[in-house]
Amino acid sequence: MLNKINISSKEQILIIYIILAAITLAVFWQVNQYDFVYDDVVYVTQNRNIQSGITPEGLRWAFSTKYADLWTPLVWISLMVDYQLFGLNAGGYHMTNLILHIMSALLLFWLFNRMTGAIWKSAFVAALFALHPLHVESVAWIAERKDVLSAFFWMLTLCLYVYYTEKPAIRRYLLVLFGFACALMSKPMVITLPVIMILLDYWPLGRFESKKGNFVLWQLKEKIPFFILSAALVIVSFYTPNEQETYIKWFPLSSRIANAPVAFMTYLERTFWPHDMAVFYPFPAQIPVWLILGTFLLIIIITTIVVVMVKRMPFLFVGWMWYAVTIAPVIGIIQVSVYPYAMADRYHYLPSIGIVVMLAWGIPFLIKSEQARKKILFPVGITFLAIMTFLSWDQCGYWKNSIELWKHALEVTKNNYPAHNNFGLALFAEGKIEEAINHYDKAISIAPEYVYTYNNRGIIYGERGQYKLAIDDFNNAIRIIPTFADAYYNLGFTYDKRGQYQLAIENYNKAIHLKPDYVEAYMNRGVVYLKQGNNTLGCRDEQKACALGNCKTLESAKGIGYCP
Repeated sequence: MLNKINISSKEQILIIYIILAAITLAVFWQVNQYDFVYDDVVYVTQNRNIQSGITPEGLRWAFSTKYADLWTPLVWISLMVDYQLFGLNAGGYHMTNLILHIMSALLLFWLFNRMTGAIWKSAFVAALFALHPLHVESVAWIAERKDVLSAFFWMLTLCLYVYYTEKPAIRRYLLVLFGFACALMSKPMVITLPVIMILLDYWPLGRFESKKGNFVLWQLKEKIPFFILSAALVIVSFYTPNEQETYIKWFPLSSRIANAPVAFMTYLERTFWPHDMAVFYPFPAQIPVWLILGTFLLIIIITTIVVVMVKRMPFLFVGWMWYAVTIAPVIGIIQVSVYPYAMADRYHYLPSIGIVVMLAWGIPFLIKSEQARKKILFPVGITFLAIMTFLSWDQCGYWKNSIELWKHALEVTKNNYPAHNNFGLALFAEGKIEEAINHYDKAISIAPEYVYTYNNRGIIYGERGQYKLAIDDFNNAIRIIPTFADAYYNLGFTYDKRGQYQLAIENYNKAIHLKPDYVEAYMNRGVVYLKQGNNTLGCRDEQKACALGNCKTLESAKGIGYCP
């Protein structure tokens, strides 16, 4: 190792920073050439608020909206900044994600090295976090800006917390609180950070030893403001309405609870053997009872072992609890996605650190001979990291565009109706109509109650002039979910194209009733009124659409002379 050739510890640390940043940049640099994929349209390419850039109105929207299901104002602001810098050049957004990821890895190295003084163990933790293939999703997916941004503030908050514990002062404490608030405004998953602070107080900071007499009192006094912020975010996240409606039928709570221990252990397994990685893992229709009981029993056994050995090997307890606590909010019992998911690679991002801590400190502890540790652990660790680096580089390639992304998902998963549906969308965008319909058909055969597929297939039929088939699909979607505003809008649009203007207006009315800010519905209803010669109602609708942000049709109507 480097200390054998008379390199000081400070120089070793600098070299680790440089190598860690350089390798991570080399592995992920390819994303600079990648496109927008999947729901990047929701976050960027079809988001008028983002494309307005940094404005007072945009900032107000960012802090007041729950658009895309979550309250994440700093994510929206960061995307606004990207839009001002890069426009709709996807490479710029990807590079922002990558920079945040690299900075998080460097802060993670600083954190554990500062707390423990163990340079190479800390380097291993940071390197595996930076280079693990399950973390490709968080970096290569622009819509997952919330992952890399929240992780950056998570690491920064913990670094500031260590700085505070070294010399407690109100100014330092407020910096920690501010960092945590920024993390919360990036992704709700970080609500568990105060618990991680308590774990680090136990090991490696050793603060429990110095405050034995009043443990509960000083923890309450120090951590209550953090828990209050976490509770406030929970209220904002789950007890205030979303702007975007999702029309899905969730799996029963009992099924989601049954899936939780299986997902918990699957994340753990894929930490060591990442395989068959996909952007979406469908929720299983059935889970064998033996698998549920087996994984639950294994969790109990591991937890019992680390608790029993907490005095001798505190790093095992802290690492295991880090993993368990941070993954609990996203284990799938409560879901916010438009698709019921069994698990997701992005949820491995922060929890994985706990498992790597267990490896980095636990394995050397078990090998008593210092000579054996030097001869075995360094080459084994480098080999393991090299394998993970290659797998990450390879996994990155599937994120270059939506076609590759969903094609790969279908290759490595079964009965993946969201993958068929989204592959259909990607194929349709490329003009491959028959292939798109084929995948929509497959999605419907797997999940006959999934409304989005009917809606998407209906749009294709409408584009091809097969209006009867389109109307049937939209009506099927409405039959399943009677409050599906998009289906009413598309039904109205189809009747409009058939010249059945009254039916078109009736369906536009229903869409607007369900979604009062539905700008496209106002625009097209206004066009129908103008076709019927009702300029008063037509112009009123076009003015409403303009007030909501799209004045294109109003300007055309003014140019023709329909509207004043």
